Amino acid sequence: MKKQLLSLLFSTALAVGHAGGVMAGELNVDEMQAELDAATPEQPADFSGHDLSRLDLSGMDLSGVNLAGANLSNARLENTNLEGANLLGANLDGAWLIGANFANANMQDIHLFGPVVARGLEPSREQSPVFAGADFSGARVIAKLSQGNSDGANFSGANLGADMKNQSMGLMRFEAEGAQLAEADFSGAKLNHALFRFANLTGADFSDADIRSAEFNGADLSGANFTGADATGADFSDAILTDAEGMDSATGMSVENAG
Repeated sequence: MKKQLLSLLFSTALAVGHAGGVMAGELNVDEMQAELDAATPEQPADFSGHDLSRLDLSGMDLSGVNLAGANLSNARLENTNLEGANLLGANLDGAWLIGANFANANMQDIHLFGPVVARGLEPSREQSPVFAGADFSGARVIAKLSQGNSDGANFSGANLGADMKNQSMGLMRFEAEGAQLAEADFSGAKLNHALFRFANLTGADFSDADIRSAEFNGADLSGANFTGADATGADFSDAILTDAEGMDSATGMSVENAG
C-alpha cells in the first residue's frame, strides 16, 4: 500500500510539473557521459525529470541510473543497457529499443506507446528488447514485444488493453506473439485484445485481469492462474492449459478448442 501511494504521489507530481511546463532542462550525450563517468555505486548517475527526447543513447551503460520521470520519447536506445534502472513515470513513446536491456528495471507508471523494436516489419529474438524481471505495474503500454524475453515481469494493474475508440489507423494493441513470459504477473491488468499467440506463459498470473478478446492461440499456459478473470471472447484454440487454475471462476472462458 505504501509503495502504491508513493508511486501515485510521484506520478501526480510529474503530471502537475509537465502541465505547467516545469521539467528539468535538456541534457546532451556528452553531459550525460560525464555524469556517468563520475558516478559511483553508492551515488549512481541521476537524470530524473530531464528531457532526453530524441537523444542517441545507443550502446550506453545506463544500468542502475535514475531516470524517474525522464522524457525519453523518440530517444534511440539501441543496445543500451538499462538493467536495474529506475524509470518510474518515464515517457518512452516512440523510443528506439532494438536490443535494449531493461532486465529488473523499475518501469512503474511508464508510458510506452509505439516503440521501435525491429529494423523490419516483424520483431526477432535477436532484436527484441529484454524486460525480464522488469516492474511495469501501473504502466500504460501499447507495443510490439513479440519474440522478446519478459520472463517474470510484473504487469499487475497495468493498462495494456487496446483503446477501441481510437483505432482509425488499424488495431493498435499490446503484442507478445512468441514471447517468453513465464511466471509473468498480469493480475488486475487490462489486456483486452492483446496478442499472446504461441507465447510461453507458463505459470503466468491473470487473476482478476481483463483478457476480453485476447488471443492465446497456441500459447503455453500450463499452470497459469485465471481466477476472477474476464475472458469473454478470448481465443484459446490450441493453447496448452495443463494444470491451469481458476478457469471455472473466469467469466466467459471457453476452452473447447484448447490443446
